[in-house]
Amino acid sequence: MSKIHIKVEEKQVITQVVTGDLSTFEMVFRDYYKPLVRYGNTFLKDSDETEDIVQQVFVSLWEKRTQLDIHTSIRAVLYKSVQNACLNKIKHLKVRTAYAEDWKATSVHEDTSDSVQVNELNERIQMAMENMPKQCGRIFKMSRFEQLRYQEIADQLGLSVKTVENQMGKALKIIREELKDYLPLLILFFSQIL
Repeated sequence: MSKIHIKVEEKQVITQVVTGDLSTFEMVFRDYYKPLVRYGNTFLKDSDETEDIVQQVFVSLWEKRTQLDIHTSIRAVLYKSVQNACLNKIKHLKVRTAYAEDWKATSVHEDTSDSVQVNELNERIQMAMENMPKQCGRIFKMSRFEQLRYQEIADQLGLSVKTVENQMGKALKIIREELKDYLPLLILFFSQIL
């Protein structure tokens, strides 16, 4: 027997999502996930990155549902959120690339000291990873060195994507704190492995 998908009034959908009705939220997710990925991919041209952004938009929608003040439709909010997140990602990538290029240009004459700094940076990164909690360090290595997506890490370790995101946030905070004196090199390092 096939399921009959019943269209619910938009106001009712908004009310149900705001009040935490999980089945309505799942319906919204199923209806909009793939179209939002296609839409976001028109900006980023990277399906994996776009999927991460769309998933984060849904997570944010759920987490902030009680603060929602929707005057149009959930569809409009979702599409606008994906568009903004994609544009922010593009802007972030441009800034990071420009900064890395500027840094490379100004450090061309410092090749020998650069290799010493890079070696020192690698040692400090290793030390920082050793200071991370075991699971946190493992997730960081899988993401940054094995280049696995959060979903792939979550699947391999039997964790939720949210847990992987939280652990990556902790790992990056530890790295930033431990390596604050190496910020320009650190940006270059991560731009090369991402």
